[in-house]
Amino acid sequence: MNRTSRPAPTVGFDLDMTLIDSRPGIRACYLALAERTGTYVDADLAVTRLGPPLAEELAHWFPAERVADVAELYREMYPAYAVTATPALPGAREALAAVRAAGGRTVVVTAKYEPNAKLHLEHLGLEPDAVVGDLWAERKADALREHGASVYVGDHTGDVRGARAAGAHAVAVVSGPCDAEQLRAAGADVVLGGLTQFPEWFAAYREGLDTPRA
Repeated sequence: MNRTSRPAPTVGFDLDMTLIDSRPGIRACYLALAERTGTYVDADLAVTRLGPPLAEELAHWFPAERVADVAELYREMYPAYAVTATPALPGAREALAAVRAAGGRTVVVTAKYEPNAKLHLEHLGLEPDAVVGDLWAERKADALREHGASVYVGDHTGDVRGARAAGAHAVAVVSGPCDAEQLRAAGADVVLGGLTQFPEWFAAYREGLDTPRA
């Protein structure tokens, strides 16, 4: 059993349903968008499948030729409806602090529109070293490699795919739409019940002990 401590790594984190519970805010924004556009959007359904890019969800409700314009409108409306309604998930602050305490760096890599992602983090007082938005699934690997992240934490199978594409250790949390079985099947190296378990796992990981959790 190797107990040689790894150097303090750069750890990447997803945003929606990993660091923040964005469901209340996104639901409110979709309801406002439906009222503004006169087009029905099932906001309760939409927030059960967070993760992929906004355009993929809008395509369920709007014709293809309108999606780009509606996405721009949604992003403009988003700060007024979504930011203050969105809390941090349990363990989010402690997870970032654990990396910082070990001398590591944190980078948030998310599919969310980057300016809005930064608004969430600023509102909640979460302070990663870098934020990169507008990247989904395997495309997240670009930012993870650029920042030298050796670990990536996310809640969606797309996050696992991004970590693996970057050659990073794929840590999955079951706080989002994907269950443990789905995350393992996608190739997660470890599955945690939530970020509250991250500091303990991270300490073990740095000591070379990577024990999967349910």
